[in-house]
Amino acid sequence: MQSKYDVVVIGSGLGGLTTANVLARNGRSVLLVEQHRQLGGLATWFRRPKGHIFDVSLHGFPVGMIKSCRRFWNAEIADSIVQLRHIRFDNPDFSLETTFDRVDFTRILTERFGIAQATIDDFFNMARSMTAQNDGHLTTRELFERFFPGRTDVVRLLMEPITYANGSTLDDPALTYGIVFSNFMSKGVYTFEGGTDRLIAMMEAELRKNGVEIVTSTDATRIEVEHGRVSGVTFADSALPGCGHSPLAGQTVVCRAVVSNGNLLSTILEMVDAKYWDREFLEQAKAVRINNSSTQVYIGFRPEYLADESNGDLLFTSVAPEFDAKLLLSRQITSRTFSFYYPKTRPQLAPRCSVVASTNANFCDWSTLTPEAYEASKRELIEETIAHLEKYISDAREQIDWTEAATPRTFARYTKHRGGASFGTKYEGLAISRALPEQIPGLYHAGSVGIIMSGWLGAVNYGVIVANDVDAVL
Repeated sequence: MQSKYDVVVIGSGLGGLTTANVLARNGRSVLLVEQHRQLGGLATWFRRPKGHIFDVSLHGFPVGMIKSCRRFWNAEIADSIVQLRHIRFDNPDFSLETTFDRVDFTRILTERFGIAQATIDDFFNMARSMTAQNDGHLTTRELFERFFPGRTDVVRLLMEPITYANGSTLDDPALTYGIVFSNFMSKGVYTFEGGTDRLIAMMEAELRKNGVEIVTSTDATRIEVEHGRVSGVTFADSALPGCGHSPLAGQTVVCRAVVSNGNLLSTILEMVDAKYWDREFLEQAKAVRINNSSTQVYIGFRPEYLADESNGDLLFTSVAPEFDAKLLLSRQITSRTFSFYYPKTRPQLAPRCSVVASTNANFCDWSTLTPEAYEASKRELIEETIAHLEKYISDAREQIDWTEAATPRTFARYTKHRGGASFGTKYEGLAISRALPEQIPGLYHAGSVGIIMSGWLGAVNYGVIVANDVDAVL
């Protein structure tokens, strides 16, 4: 290893990976450090006996991912991105299938919901025109009331998938909805053929080709500051079991800049001594709201079982009478997203089918449970999910040979995100994230903050933005 680097990137989510890759391609010396034993952050996977591989977050992203990957990664990665053409909704208001693009949503809104074409066009155009420069005073609730007053069924169609995509609610700024929605409405929903394991392997190979040094199983404990600017990072062994001893444990690596791809508040409040922050800035940072977390149930089918693809690729289900963000977060689950994985997902492997059921969740509902209550709650979550899945796959229970559950505590454990936040912070976190180098020169953040972090595409693009900021200063 080198004695000094231009940049140390802490964390290997898609934002951290992209930041490291762009900087290395620009000729910077980059050390990428990850506390887990594999890269990817929330864009990760895990293997289980009997040949099961489960993706944690490979559920869909906008078409813009193709352009971003081609430009900032390589053509092979971009060419592996394929469209999911069968997105289904099933709830008390309606049951329908869509390609999830503007043309098809316009057809559905006119034919099924009786909305005038001019109103639909005006809504789409306004959503597309929203940018981070908007003042943010208009809420999503007010946006829908302006175009579709009293139409809770329309709100459900247009809002529920976006809540799953970035955790936004009707009371958040409308631009947190509009930017994400218009991205998806461009040309639909896409995924990565070959699974997250193939994607991250390709990204790791590209990073190493470009000269990035990668160290896993290593926990960054403190960002060092000298003479008012970043001077290095101190490391320890990972707290995760099975990671082994880190070659950097107890060492401080000298660098000119640090990019944290970790949780924004953890970066500010835990990794940097409070004396280096302006008092007013620190109070503003403490006021940033953490976004919600998630639960997931992973279901693997027997090798000989090939699921009927009529259920589609993504299925948004709900038994709630109408869309309600609070119900989406409740322990009394009324809404789930089923992601169906068919043999086409990983064509390079033996044919296997699986399902990942996702729900938005509150960390506080899981964090205080005793070990016994926690295990019982996970078993209950699995059982309720299978019972709900049987509505769509009648023989599901007989065909399953692996199940397990992840909760907000699981996400907190593997990502070190406060509250196990699946989507980082609320909108106000964006300004705090961007202001870090103004407080401490050389310190940057490329993590989940507000509207920029709209899933995979937002993570990649924010990584590019931060990399360009760092490169300009260096």
